[in-house]
Amino acid sequence: MSADLLASSRFVMSPIQETVAALTLLEAPRGPWQQAFHAANRDAFEEMLARHPVRRELVRHAWRPRRGDRPGWMADFLGTVPAVAGMSFDEELAQLGDEWDDDTIRAELRSAQPGPPAAGLRGPGLRAELLALLRWVWTVTVAADWPRRQRVLRADIVSRTATLAAHGWSGVIPTLGATRRWLGDGLLQINRYDLPERDLSAAESLLFVPVHSNGSWVAWNEPRRYAIVYPVTGVLAPTGTASGAGLARLIGANRAGLLHALADPRSTTQLTALSGLPLGAVGNHLRVLLDAGLVLRRRAGREVLYWRTALGDSLAATAVSERREDHAEEQGQGDRPDQ
Repeated sequence: MSADLLASSRFVMSPIQETVAALTLLEAPRGPWQQAFHAANRDAFEEMLARHPVRRELVRHAWRPRRGDRPGWMADFLGTVPAVAGMSFDEELAQLGDEWDDDTIRAELRSAQPGPPAAGLRGPGLRAELLALLRWVWTVTVAADWPRRQRVLRADIVSRTATLAAHGWSGVIPTLGATRRWLGDGLLQINRYDLPERDLSAAESLLFVPVHSNGSWVAWNEPRRYAIVYPVTGVLAPTGTASGAGLARLIGANRAGLLHALADPRSTTQLTALSGLPLGAVGNHLRVLLDAGLVLRRRAGREVLYWRTALGDSLAATAVSERREDHAEEQGQGDRPDQ
């Protein structure tokens, strides 16, 4: 790849790739949080597949398993690359539908698992079933949790960007997967398979996409758009214990102000500048919020980033609502003829 392509690359969030990651966890979870996600959603997933046998066949045949030195990969229709940053799930799903039809999906399935396709994959309607499968996974397992996931993903992007500024791409790329290496001279290694090099000289965009997953993969809409999808860090960031004592300590305008400022990940330095409080006071307040389970944290280079948990969101939203109600009540009292 050219130096210009790498220089113009960017980190983005992708709802469709987060959905593909969720699909992989429904099939093969690893570790405690993935097992919890699997346990919460697997029964409903299996019931849906039982009602829609074509979707079951799509799931069974969309991956080529790795065996020894034989490469494994997922079907390219699961690796669609956002045309622009900031696309919604519906926009990305519509893009996938525009780029793939029944025949190309069927051809891709044959490349992943050579041989005659399963009976359920021979008829029409593959694209509709694929889109319905992804929409189900998004709606049932991801959408309600997407705001929290976005904060975790955004914190990861801030951290990677800080590493990029300090160490360049050679310091970032190895952190995106066990086999990722920047080799210099325009060569990016994405795996150790004995496969031909891929020429990205016609590429217009290269994206780096964090997801909640147990592995990494690459995606492309050749020859213009490429992406490297990698597992987000900070999923298990320490939250402290959400004890009653911790929550009881959450009083005072300063902590409330810091909690409102943490809708996006921020460092202690940024919070000090925003609040006007001394750095030590900000640190003390953040420890209280952390102990109460209202914020998460993770290191980004020399900084530590903080952002709100779902509980912190709820309390912040409640406070905003109460202020609006109080304001409305005051306005209403002022407008009453008998006041």
